[in-house]
Amino acid sequence: MRKLTLTLSAAALALGIGGAGIAVAKHHGGGFAGSDTNGDGVVSLEEAKTKAAERFERMDANADGQISTEDRSARRAQRFAETDTDGNGEVTPEEMNAAREARQAERAERRSERQAAMFERADTDGSGGLSEAEMMAAREARAERRGQRGERGEMRRGQRGAERGQRRGGDRNRGMRMLRQADTNQDRVVTQAEFDAAIEARFARIDADGSGTITAEEREAARDARRAERQERRGQNRPERGQQ
Repeated sequence: MRKLTLTLSAAALALGIGGAGIAVAKHHGGGFAGSDTNGDGVVSLEEAKTKAAERFERMDANADGQISTEDRSARRAQRFAETDTDGNGEVTPEEMNAAREARQAERAERRSERQAAMFERADTDGSGGLSEAEMMAAREARAERRGQRGERGEMRRGQRGAERGQRRGGDRNRGMRMLRQADTNQDRVVTQAEFDAAIEARFARIDADGSGTITAEEREAARDARRAERQERRGQNRPERGQQ
C-alpha cells in the first residue's frame, strides 16, 4: 500500500496534477514572481493582470469563463492525455520523463524571453549590442534594484533549506486556499471578475507605497511577512509540553 501511494504521488507530481493551485500560489504568494515581462526589476499592475489573465485561461480548461471543479477534472484528464503519448491509457516512466523535460523546456523558453527583454532594455542606443558603458549601467541598475536583498539573503538561506521539502505541498494548499478566498460569493466557482478582483487586492497589499508598481524590496517584504505568519501559525498549533 505504501509503495502504491508513493507511486501515485510521484505520478501526480510528474503530471502536474493540482497545478492550478500551485500556479495561483506562485502568482500570489510569490509576490507576482514571473510577471516582470519587460525585465525592468519592477512589476506594474498591467503586467500582473496580463500574467494573471494567462494563468486564468490555462486554469479555465473548458473555456467557460470560470474556474470550477469541472475545470480541475478536465485539466487532469488533459494533462494525463498529453503525457500518455501512445494513448494506451497508461503512463510509463519514459512518458513521465518526457513530460517533465517538456515543462523544463517551457520554463527555459520563458527565462530566455525575460533575458531578451533585459538585454533590450540595457541596449539603450538600440545598436543590437551592449557597450562596456551600457553593461556597467545595467549592472549598477540591477544592484540598485536589488537593494537590501543581499543583506537578507544569508539569513533566508537556512530557512529555505528547512522549507524546501514542504514547498510543493504548501504551494498547492496555499493556492487552493487563495482560490477559495477569491470565490467571494462562496458558490465554489471563481469567475473572471472574482479572479481579477483578487489579483488587484493582492497587488495593492504588496504595493506598500501605493506607487502602482511592486519593487524587489516590496516582494521581499511580502515574503518575509508570509514566513512570519507561517511560523506564528506553527507555534499556535504546536501543543505545549505539559499538554502532550
